Amino acid sequence: MKLCVTAAAEGLDSPIDPRFGRAPFFVLVDLESSAVESVENTSADARGGAGIQAAQRLAGLGVGALVTGNVGPNAIQTLSAAKINVYQSRGGTVRDAAEQFKRGELPPISGATAPAHGGIGSGPGGGRGRGQGGRGSGQGGRGPGGGGSAQF
Repeated sequence: MKLCVTAAAEGLDSPIDPRFGRAPFFVLVDLESSAVESVENTSADARGGAGIQAAQRLAGLGVGALVTGNVGPNAIQTLSAAKINVYQSRGGTVRDAAEQFKRGELPPISGATAPAHGGIGSGPGGGRGRGQGGRGSGQGGRGPGGGGSAQF
């Protein structure tokens, strides 16, 4: 099964990003082969519907489970329809989240944990996000990462 963890940067050592639809990256961990792939969230800067678009993308990538901090009502419905189980992050790194998931330590999320449009303008450490009134787009917060061919 493929596990997805929302991340602030690429790779297993990236901090978890608590936002689902607005997270800059998704780090995918194949729990059978231990292969790791970092995928940019192309809907992070969307004017609207970022959570729905992100959920559809994960479904297309064959993700079976997601670890994140917060999920809006439309995103949780889309994830549920795609049969992607969602689990609550405890912070830390992507590696921490994957290990906690494998040990069964993360609580499931069955409903929205954030209001609709809750991720707009809330980038961690000046990361991506939209400013006042939906104008402009920040591009900070991309650190070095070790995605690609890393093994978990």
